[in-house]
Amino acid sequence: MPKTILHIAEAPGGVERYLVTLLTKMKKYPEYEHILVYSTSFDKDKFRGLVKSIAVIPDMHNAISISHDLKAIIQVRRAIKHYNPDIVYCHSSKAGAIGRVADIGIKNRLIYNAHGWSFNIKGASKKRIKTYEMVERLLAPMTDKIVCISEYEKNSALEHGICKEDKLVVINNGIDFDEFKNLKPKTRSELGISEDAFVVGTIGRLTAQKAPDVFVKMARIVKDKIPNAFFIMVGDDIGDGHFRGETEKEIKRTGLKNSFLITGWVNNPLDYEGLFGVGVLLSRWEGFGLVLPEYMYMGKPIVATRADAIPYVVGDAGILFDIDDYQRAAESVIKLHDDKELRSRVIERGKERVRLFDAQRTADEHIRIVKELVI
Repeated sequence: MPKTILHIAEAPGGVERYLVTLLTKMKKYPEYEHILVYSTSFDKDKFRGLVKSIAVIPDMHNAISISHDLKAIIQVRRAIKHYNPDIVYCHSSKAGAIGRVADIGIKNRLIYNAHGWSFNIKGASKKRIKTYEMVERLLAPMTDKIVCISEYEKNSALEHGICKEDKLVVINNGIDFDEFKNLKPKTRSELGISEDAFVVGTIGRLTAQKAPDVFVKMARIVKDKIPNAFFIMVGDDIGDGHFRGETEKEIKRTGLKNSFLITGWVNNPLDYEGLFGVGVLLSRWEGFGLVLPEYMYMGKPIVATRADAIPYVVGDAGILFDIDDYQRAAESVIKLHDDKELRSRVIERGKERVRLFDAQRTADEHIRIVKELVI
């Protein structure tokens, strides 16, 4: 009889993508079946054929709400009791809190993956950071294993006193190499980009974390030095449109309107990566940065901040600089444009380093942990 793993997830975007990739690679192990309990922000179609059953929790939202959170806990608890899984696996901080409280007293084993610790968010008040730390410490005893998506995340958990080291396991994020076989690459002509343009691209939501404001400031400097430069931001904000609106105003103010494309939400960001001459990630905080190994696989030199786990992921496959330093970001892009030998070296290093981030290895290591818990 197959063992059952019930996944609880709330955050869209990176967590959703992580789950699709993980569950795809877990198909190698038919002795395990998967249940998905998730919020209304997820795309159900992406999980067809990957899970046995799906339960939607309407009251599970990222924003803190006592009434909604209590309802979500009750709904998740009902789902856990109904499916009676061997393993409950909580993904993201909010789902981790709701899922672990909902699972109290139920006989199973529990895994938690924060996908980036909330207490590492830059710009949050000290009071909020302390609250995040307290919640994680209180819930850690209810958890059998905590998956850290990078060595940085593990070290951060230890520094903040979340739990003892033996509860933590590092399983690197991974990308699905097979996914690159099914791309539908965008062409310059369909996007209105000239054939001789040097394209500088970034992939990620338009949020404070991903620093779209810094990208625009960087772009202005690059454009002055590389007249044929063109800039693409693949993504959109997930709130009220504030970040996109402010970003578009800044693009217009700096005179870059005719050299800029914000795609909005797209089903497969990888379709745009082939156009990039340089792949950029300007995060202010980052538990991993899944787009980085994607850049490596696609043969794109990387320009990125030294935020959190990024140096660990990038290694010598890119140029790094301090958070919010748009001047250095611009200089790095210009350097990779002008120095063809450096560009070639960085690309080759990336192609070697990306082997560390194979999603099949991510799935295999998860199965090893599951076997340890359910034997």
